[in-house]
Amino acid sequence: MKVKVIPVLEDNYMYLVIEEHTREAVAVDVSVPKRLLEIVGREGVSLTTVLTTHHHWDHARGNAELVRLQPGLVVLGADERICALTRRLVHGEELQFGAIHVRCLLTPGHTSGHMSYFLWEDECLDPPAVFSGDALSVAGCGSRLESTAQQMYQSLVETLGTLPPETKVFCGHEHTLGNLEFAQKVEPCNDHVRAKLSWAKRGACAQVHREGGPSRGPGSALQGAREL
Repeated sequence: MKVKVIPVLEDNYMYLVIEEHTREAVAVDVSVPKRLLEIVGREGVSLTTVLTTHHHWDHARGNAELVRLQPGLVVLGADERICALTRRLVHGEELQFGAIHVRCLLTPGHTSGHMSYFLWEDECLDPPAVFSGDALSVAGCGSRLESTAQQMYQSLVETLGTLPPETKVFCGHEHTLGNLEFAQKVEPCNDHVRAKLSWAKRGACAQVHREGGPSRGPGSALQGAREL
């Protein structure tokens, strides 16, 4: 499983997930479709499906144009408000794209129909990945807009927090520095926060916004989020 990180807009991330044997590809949170298709063409893969975490414009606005440019594309998500939705997913549903397994995890909080996607490959040494949209970011989470505090707690602690600790987190926005600077103000004596902020300031997460920068925020292990 290969993940292409595609920075777009002011601080958003789109993703292209590639099954390296079949060359089938799945996109996550399409906001700039023509940019996505440039990467699809460059990689020489067949895009079949879009996984949308939630209905907000900066995560779903590109679906309609992408479907127009690529007829037959399947658009999946948990909220009927998602643009160009083909089929509505439910919590715990599992999908498969070649060797890539996808478990759909309903994570309300930021929106009532927010879905995160947990991906893994059988008999693969690479760690699993979760595409968390605005439910979870590096050292933070999205604002609670439509759900209760209890629902958000369950999403973060019971649903995402119980995934394997080696899981790589691919979030929807680059908010790492702001999150860590806030965390340090709240807990100035927290050694984990201090170390992570130092890492970010060295440039690991604060590079110029460009395609596929390997040291930008997404890809942090879930264990690191737990320590914070």
